[in-house]
Amino acid sequence: MSELLSFTLFIASVAIYAFKAGRNTFWFIATLLVLGLCVILNITLYASNYFTGEGITDAVLYTLTSSLTGAGISKYLLPGAGIAVALVAVFGALAWILRRRRHHPGHYGYSVLALVLALASVDASPAFQQITDLVKSQTRDGDPDFSAWYKEPRATIENPKLNLVYIYAESLERTYFDDAAFPQLAPELGALKNSGIDFSHTAQLPGTDYTIAGMVASQCGIPLFAPFEGNASASVSSFFPQNVCLGDILKNSGYENYFMQGANLRFAGKDVFLKSHGFDHLYGAEELKSVVADPAYRNDWGFYDDTVLDEVWKTYQKLSSEGKRFSLFTLTVDTHHPDGFISRTCKRKSYSIDDKPNQSFSAVTCSQEHIAALIEKIKASPWFKDTVIVVSSDHLAMNNTAWKYLTKQDRNNLFFVLRGDQPQQDLVAVKRNTMDNGATVLDMLGGDNFIGLGRSSLSGQSLSEVFLNMKEKVLAWKPDIIRLWKFPTHIDAFTVDTDKKMIAFSDTRFRLPLLLRVSETRVEPLPESEYSAPLRFQLADFTPRDRFIWIDACYKMARLWQPELSLSTDWCVAQGQLGGKQQVQRVDSARWRGNAAFTQSVIDTARYQHNVDALKVVDNDIRYKADSFVFNVAGAPEEVKQFSGISRPESWGRWSNAQLGDEVKIEYRTSLPEKFDLVITAKAYGPNAGKPVPVRVGKSEQTLTLSDEVTTTILHFDNPTRSNTLTITPPDPQVTNEGNILGHAPRQLGIGMVDIKVVARNG
Repeated sequence: MSELLSFTLFIASVAIYAFKAGRNTFWFIATLLVLGLCVILNITLYASNYFTGEGITDAVLYTLTSSLTGAGISKYLLPGAGIAVALVAVFGALAWILRRRRHHPGHYGYSVLALVLALASVDASPAFQQITDLVKSQTRDGDPDFSAWYKEPRATIENPKLNLVYIYAESLERTYFDDAAFPQLAPELGALKNSGIDFSHTAQLPGTDYTIAGMVASQCGIPLFAPFEGNASASVSSFFPQNVCLGDILKNSGYENYFMQGANLRFAGKDVFLKSHGFDHLYGAEELKSVVADPAYRNDWGFYDDTVLDEVWKTYQKLSSEGKRFSLFTLTVDTHHPDGFISRTCKRKSYSIDDKPNQSFSAVTCSQEHIAALIEKIKASPWFKDTVIVVSSDHLAMNNTAWKYLTKQDRNNLFFVLRGDQPQQDLVAVKRNTMDNGATVLDMLGGDNFIGLGRSSLSGQSLSEVFLNMKEKVLAWKPDIIRLWKFPTHIDAFTVDTDKKMIAFSDTRFRLPLLLRVSETRVEPLPESEYSAPLRFQLADFTPRDRFIWIDACYKMARLWQPELSLSTDWCVAQGQLGGKQQVQRVDSARWRGNAAFTQSVIDTARYQHNVDALKVVDNDIRYKADSFVFNVAGAPEEVKQFSGISRPESWGRWSNAQLGDEVKIEYRTSLPEKFDLVITAKAYGPNAGKPVPVRVGKSEQTLTLSDEVTTTILHFDNPTRSNTLTITPPDPQVTNEGNILGHAPRQLGIGMVDIKVVARNG
């Protein structure tokens, strides 16, 4: 109903402005922007619903505000491009329609009415309502009985005897195992499920409906509700820091905790969560590429399930034969929406429904085969008697090509257990949810029968049985769960740890670099990641009076407020107000202690604008005072007019990048000396080592030969034409991801430059 109302108001706004309003630039722009916002909101809702089936949820907000590194987005590039083109077309059409009466005098009343209707259309849209509800859910008081139901388990298991293999099967819900609905879809894993303890009614609750949320729910007994202000959850170095989770208990009990998956560990912050809660051995796409037999055998997300589960088996053998007490967690990926991936070693590569092959079902029948094969190998090993095997879906399947068939069924998550010490076949049909999984496993291993809001389904009562509407209860507890993050509300003293690249204050630690917006009532952390703007651009959006603390490389801030440090790559701390005073301090020890000290000062608008303009200068346009081109900082010396073919600064210098230009070209503001020495400190990448590198100034050319180690070479140039341009042509640029930012396209590296200096020569 609200969708129809929003659409009606939208059309009414367009019609009234187009046929009655007349010419007025302000009202035209305002109405176009609000109507455009309405379109964007509805497209956002449509796109979110495509993934979640429930519109704009916590899953959408968390994923967008966390690390997207390693996300398998290639299948969405074409639809995304289509949406972008459609948006441009819609805005163009709206602008054309609204300007129909541009030659008529403006009519104030109709203009106001059109804008009010446009605003009402936004307010009535389901997307706006969902976003509003999410914001409200972050700020309300919570439910006073949360502390009565949230239970913290003991930190250890007394005399543990069993090892644990825990398999998270991506989107592999229990519904797929309904042989009446999907005959012979999962025969191998289904037979194993029926031979163990099968929990048939594991519900999915809010905050547990995507991979990292399902992991948090199953290990910590709470939904994943995170604060989204300033993308803070992406920069925090710990994940629910005060919670005792399954991994913590296992580590405290002498277990070595392992986690293995084919995708990148940084996606959605899985690495932060696991490291925060007892896991010291993590293997994802980056860690496995030097271990697996065929590093090129990958899908959009990472390594196929057959590759990963083979490494899991090898690790299980190694740890078992060494007599280690261990837990070995793994996460599959081949059944990921929208349609999954088929590995090359599957016996069955296709599954048909309604007489047509279906990719999602095919991925399911393939992946379950690999999971079953791993379990059979463990069962046949001499170590199975000391092992508990858990198989669970991380969450219900999202909108995939099997969606219309799944949604016709009574859907539940998969959770079954195979005990090597006590073989048991049982169907447990009690009402439960995924928060109960960790508590059930802990109970089997000899620990408590509760974790957080989770209860063991063997000796306890799930809260899904206690409350008539567990979904509503979880949402009522959302503010209480968010408070478990312990995000700080003030900052006085703080410590910068340069070895760990962390800042600690108010019992919380954050990764560096970091920008903090500090007010009287809260501290808002603003991180820098591969998908957020550089911190200086984020700082440029502060108001003149906003107080800030900025911890970053000295050269990024010192050029504004401490010129003598403008070439330093050490850590520095800047604090103050953009419209007032600022101070910069160099971090001169491994554990440096500072204080939040904001000097009272008069706010100056001109000073503020100067700072904002300086912060927004793009890297290649930055200029510094130096007698040489220093490549490990952004920009160039003042004598350089422009340059090209050079990649971003790294700690040692910069690579040439043929994707940005076939040659390194440095154009100086004035003519180079008629006779000069060119002092180049550089190295070569890969096969460029030992090959001649042409270096030209005007018509004069010299040859540079580099090794794979940094060396300094002096070239003598005569420049009778007084050219002002230096060009260096790497002989054999190589396409590589070495040293690249995760998630970025490969670079074409040739030579690595540390320093270039022009020294005039007499005679």
